[in-house]
Amino acid sequence: MVKNILITGGAGYIGSHTAEILIQNNKKVFIVDDLSTGFKMLVNNKAKFYKVNILNDEKIKEIIIKNNIDSIIHLAAVLSVGESEKNPKKYNKINVTGTIKLLKAIKNTSAKNIIFSSTCAVYKDGFSRVNEKTKLGPTSVYGKTKLKCERLIKTFCLKNRINYGILRYFNVAGASKSGKIGQINKGDQLFKNLSLEIKKKNPLFKIYGSNYKTKDGTCVRDYIHVSDISDIHYKILLKIDKNNNSKILNCGYGKGVSVNDVIKEFSKYANKNLKIKNFPKRKGDMVKVISDNKRLKKFINWKPKYNTLGKIVRTSLNWEKNLKKYEKL
Repeated sequence: MVKNILITGGAGYIGSHTAEILIQNNKKVFIVDDLSTGFKMLVNNKAKFYKVNILNDEKIKEIIIKNNIDSIIHLAAVLSVGESEKNPKKYNKINVTGTIKLLKAIKNTSAKNIIFSSTCAVYKDGFSRVNEKTKLGPTSVYGKTKLKCERLIKTFCLKNRINYGILRYFNVAGASKSGKIGQINKGDQLFKNLSLEIKKKNPLFKIYGSNYKTKDGTCVRDYIHVSDISDIHYKILLKIDKNNNSKILNCGYGKGVSVNDVIKEFSKYANKNLKIKNFPKRKGDMVKVISDNKRLKKFINWKPKYNTLGKIVRTSLNWEKNLKKYEKL
């Protein structure tokens, strides 16, 4: 039975939302985060927080043993496709070496389940809709590090009889309906950057690549609301624990949305016109990637709650309003 759950990177965007859902379902949550990209204000006050770097396997092992941890949700990572191309050493150190250190910490402990946050960036570009059997071939350093981690986890778990759930996220966006948690970090995140830009008097947004072979020339992605992805973590964790098995699953809505589609939706809800400035394509960006989520739906009888672009945009904008209030406190 799942009782005590450790979330690495639990003070981050997805980690904080996952903690919220676990706590709502009466699970004991323990968070490990060094706050290099996470934020203490996102840590649920009902969770036990440890400020620890993912590379500190001895301390993490101590935490696992002390709290009788039965399940790990491994989210600690660096995530920017663009940055990964400029700084591959950083991505290999935190993502790959960090995962190796975590697995070392788990060995010979009470932990029997691990959920890993992978990405659709592990797939080869050129397949518009991908299922879990689609050819792998990451175009970015970020995607390559995540694929390495997948393989490390599978090998380790098979050898040590630990259940795993490898979740290939598509593009996570939005914020909790509560308005109390959301995304703080900027970077490659389209919804975050639009939420910030749209508040300005004369908003101007940069598009990287306007001549892709898509319906409007911009990249196409499959966006999934952060609360739905967090709920998936919880449901898959329960399922692999109950069935004593392991799965690799795509996590998306199965809907393709272009960058221009997202911009139009933001303009509509904010009631503002957004000027566009086009820039060259970024190295590592995929043209179009949409999930085939049949396996996910079948495995946990999944029914998403926030699967419209409008809901993702509204919660993103609401979070930015609330974040401004929190920053004044």
